[in-house]
Amino acid sequence: MEMARIAVLGAFDTKASEFLYLIRLIENRCHQVVRINFGVLKDPPFRVEISAAQVAEAAGVSLLELRRKGERGEAMQVMARGAAQVVSELFQQGKIDGLIAMGGSGGTAVFLEVARHLPLGFPKVLVSTLANPASGDPLAIHDFVLVPSVVDIAGLNRISRRVIGNAAHAICGMVEGGEAENLEDRPILAATMLGNTTPAVEQARRVFEAAGYEVLVFHAVGNGGRTMESLIQGGWIAAVFDLTTVELASELVGSSAYSAGQQRLTAAAQKGIPQVVSVGCLDFAIFARPETIPERYRSRLFYRWNPETTLMRTTPAENEQLGREIAAKLNRSSGKCALWFPKGGFSQLDRRGGPFWHPEADLRLLEALKENLNSSIPLIEVEAHINDPAFSEAMAQALLDQVGLA
Repeated sequence: MEMARIAVLGAFDTKASEFLYLIRLIENRCHQVVRINFGVLKDPPFRVEISAAQVAEAAGVSLLELRRKGERGEAMQVMARGAAQVVSELFQQGKIDGLIAMGGSGGTAVFLEVARHLPLGFPKVLVSTLANPASGDPLAIHDFVLVPSVVDIAGLNRISRRVIGNAAHAICGMVEGGEAENLEDRPILAATMLGNTTPAVEQARRVFEAAGYEVLVFHAVGNGGRTMESLIQGGWIAAVFDLTTVELASELVGSSAYSAGQQRLTAAAQKGIPQVVSVGCLDFAIFARPETIPERYRSRLFYRWNPETTLMRTTPAENEQLGREIAAKLNRSSGKCALWFPKGGFSQLDRRGGPFWHPEADLRLLEALKENLNSSIPLIEVEAHINDPAFSEAMAQALLDQVGLA
């Protein structure tokens, strides 16, 4: 087996013993270590390939200046920028095959900035004291392996040795496995789905796969939409079947855990790739358990989807606002775009006799779209429910027509 080169990233000044242990484990697997230090307090007690001074210099700042100021927050921002620059250059030059880091809040922040500059699939492992370190980063794709530290990264003990050992063997196994064989040369299409729109997306997926697409389905609960937007920006996606735009409703009512942020429904427009968009599940916004719902909404109509998920029916006024927002975002499209509207309901719950059936609210959304959508963007109204094959298959075929694959 050929020796791999693994970048070890961390604050070696304050966590020297832990990193020395990690480095020894990797070297025992016969791999070369590229030590990258971003600790600013003092020099580490062992040799490094990339010093803290070099990391700071990569960000255009002197390490001595950072030490003189003594501002930890500023120093971490500088070292994060510098580390991202250094690691990105090493990757582009083919000098590293994987990355592993350890840290608390500061070290984790540096790692996340570095990870943003590495491609999907590049081996990355993080040992962190934080339970969900990527939750505050709405745009990056985080495909790293997270190893919770269990105890603080402050000295070696029987717990930390086991955790660090598992992380070391994980990154070694990843680089030893080599690059995954790419058997796919089909164009990639992105689709959005919830349980409430699964039948529609499954019907459409069969249409797309028959036409030669590889279909990536994103669960529209916040992280799914953020990931899809990021992949579109990264050039991975050829066309978008954005059937389920519920994350816009969650954003509107302030349900941040299920929102994809204000960048939702923007990447395809910016990149100019074909997209067909619908109003899937805009009959509700998503919250967690009932006790997490803000007091101002307690008198609203709810549906307990499962023990962890509560759906709140959107009002006519909210649907009108959503219609204006969707129109504004689609009006910026530089590529082919169409809006499809199912007049028979937006979800399993929003159909005649269903708990969220509210024709007036749905109509307000349609009227707002008609009033605000550019005339150059087709608005197709279909007398069908969103999960009816008559709707989903026709919408799928329309996207194929847009990209010329029909």
